[in-house]
This record gives sequence, C-alpha cells and structure tokens, in this order.
Amino acid sequence: MAVAGAAPERDEAWRRARLNDIFKRLKQSAEPRDLGSLSETLVFASGNPSASIVFVGEAPGAEEERMRKPFVGPAGQKLEQILKAMALERADVYISNVVKFRPKIGDGRFQGERNRPPTHEEMATCLPFLREEIETLRPRVVVALGRTAAEGLLERGGAISAFRGATHDFGGVPVVVTYHPSYLLRQESASKEEGKRAKRLVWEDMLRVMELAGLPISDRQRRFFQ
Repeated sequence: MAVAGAAPERDEAWRRARLNDIFKRLKQSAEPRDLGSLSETLVFASGNPSASIVFVGEAPGAEEERMRKPFVGPAGQKLEQILKAMALERADVYISNVVKFRPKIGDGRFQGERNRPPTHEEMATCLPFLREEIETLRPRVVVALGRTAAEGLLERGGAISAFRGATHDFGGVPVVVTYHPSYLLRQESASKEEGKRAKRLVWEDMLRVMELAGLPISDRQRRFFQ
C-alpha cells in the first residue's frame, strides 16, 4: 500500500514515465529552436532505463537523425564492439547525447550528410533536460564520449587528455571521459599501431567504468593489450 506523501518508487515503469515526460517537454521547448542553428527532428535516447552505465555523446548526425536513434552507423558499431568487450550488449546500457537535435551547417538546406559538433550555447539549451534524464536514471557511472561531450557535461573546456584519467561528477554521478568511437575509427584508418594505441587507452577507461559500475572483470579482460 502506498503511503501518502511518500516518495514514488523508482522502478522501471516510473523511470519510463518520467523519461517520456522529459521527451515531450524537450520536443515542445522553445529554447533549442530559438537558436535557429539546430534541426527540428528530436533524437532523444535509447537503451535500458535501469542501466548502471549511461553513455553520452555530443549530438546526433545525419544517420542518427534519419533513424531517430543515437549512435548508429560506423560509430555505433564501434561502440557496440566496445560493449561486447565489456561483456555487455547495447540493450544493457543507456545511450544519449548532450544535444538532442542535429546541429545545422548554415541554414541546413544544403547540409546533406555533413555534420558538425554542437556549440557551447547549443549544449547549454539541452543540458537541463539531460540533467533530468540522469537524475531519473541514477546510473552508477556516466561515460562522456569525446571532448565535446565532456565539455558539455562538465561545463568547462579542456583537452581530452586533461579530462581522462580522473573521475568527474555530474549531479552526484561519477563521470569517466574517454575518446569518441569516431576517433578510434580515424586512428585505425591511420595505421595499425595508432589504432591499437587508441583502443588501449579507451580500454583503460572502460576498466574504470566497469569497476565503478560494479561489473565483474575477468583476468582476460584485464590483460587486453598487455
């Protein structure tokens, strides 16, 4: 029996209902559109609302806008490879972006498949909604994918090398910053050695994520890249 005045039970149904409310309010929010630099299509999030790990990127691109789902295409496939190495699947985690609309290039009419990172002003318009999202989910750890996402979440600038190696805070939730999957793809294209180096750095970050999330880590996982 529910007790009058008691806090609601934070079960999955409660989380889904609250996320749906955030989605509706963001879709109707004037602030992002008033900038005039973001597209109309809302790309909210995907995954498990009861996940212990939340991955946050910067903003959707052309393919994400078409699918209305974050991290699809080559970057999404690379992220899924990282999850597989962690003994996880996409359905086990929650994936979102700081900005929920594709940033325009010019007025957007001739943009085609080209994408750009969001500006600090664009991230600031969506950050209050992401704060509500994380507060609703209350994961054990948030992973910021790339420098832009880290700057948007932590509201300060810096090189990704300065963000990495430390555990940051976002509304009381630990944040680990790592390289964006697109960076891994670029390094792999550059050379086998550069690709391996980049993957080693990301894996170091993922081991810390797994520890913060309380996930088991096998000896084999610890020995990756050794």
